[in-house]
Amino acid sequence: MEAAEKRNLSPRRGKSAEAFRTISEAAGELKLPQHVLRFWETKFPHIRPLKRGGGRRYYRPEDLLLLRRIRDLLYDDGYTIKGVQKLLRRNDGKTPGNDDGDSQREGIVLDNRQRAELADVLGELEALRDLLRAAPKG
Repeated sequence: MEAAEKRNLSPRRGKSAEAFRTISEAAGELKLPQHVLRFWETKFPHIRPLKRGGGRRYYRPEDLLLLRRIRDLLYDDGYTIKGVQKLLRRNDGKTPGNDDGDSQREGIVLDNRQRAELADVLGELEALRDLLRAAPKG
């Protein structure tokens, strides 16, 4: 197989990057349970896999890109589902960073000092949360 062909193959199954994926393949690539993908379809109308007989889903490469970006916004960047929905509505189905993997929110750039301050605040909030969880009930 030529080097150019190898670059276009998925490492999992040897599928082309342009090939459609079943829900199990998509879930595996995204490291998410299948039920999460089905749930996201109800929350994000921009996710529209092809459905064949029996309701079997086939995700296009662009579906996977959007799902990956939604996952990153929810799990890595701390957005809520409503926040991601708002971004998708505002940007006609595209989220900030769709093209280049940039995870900055709406053009906000933080310097190292600001990031450190936010990390400190987050640490304090997590410590308070832990205290509240440990407090006796009643």
